Amino acid sequence: MSDFVYLASQSPRRRQLLEQLGVRYELLLPDADEDAEALEAVLENEAPASYVRRVTALKLDAAVARLKRRKLPDASVLCSDTTVAMGRIIYGKPENAKDAVRMLTELSGKTHRVLTAIAVQSVRKRSDALSTSRVRFDAMTAAQIQSYVATGEPMGKAGAYAIQGKVAQHIGHISGSYSGIMGLPLRETALLLGSFGIKI
Repeated sequence: MSDFVYLASQSPRRRQLLEQLGVRYELLLPDADEDAEALEAVLENEAPASYVRRVTALKLDAAVARLKRRKLPDASVLCSDTTVAMGRIIYGKPENAKDAVRMLTELSGKTHRVLTAIAVQSVRKRSDALSTSRVRFDAMTAAQIQSYVATGEPMGKAGAYAIQGKVAQHIGHISGSYSGIMGLPLRETALLLGSFGIKI
């Protein structure tokens, strides 16, 4: 049994959260010729929960193949993906600043869901979990949205925001998992890793 996990994520927040749990990890990042973003394409009429679980599974498949290709020592592999949804509308990462403004304008003054799926695979088994939280934004003015987008923080973030960043001043209510909204729900992650014999 290995005393570490491979983390197949480029997110510094997920690294911080794993460190918070005290889990030892090694990064298992994509090769230059891997198109990780292509895995995040949304299928027609796909429900948000189905989407985030499917994308996480695809990322895990790619990471396990990467592990074998690189002939690295066996250990459990952890993947995660986060999406923002309002009804059946999925808000992924904004394409540019204009797209970020559009997303934040649509989310302004409303409650949306943040869904984070996690999946772990070892040599013998594979398991996953889903965390769903709700976030309510205050009504934001166009100037407030433009000011936030100008910080660059929304880029690369599902729903065009980072809960731990400057946008927090516009969040009126959260229910669910704060760490899940950040990108790695600690409770579900601890339970999942524990089921693989990884000490927390």
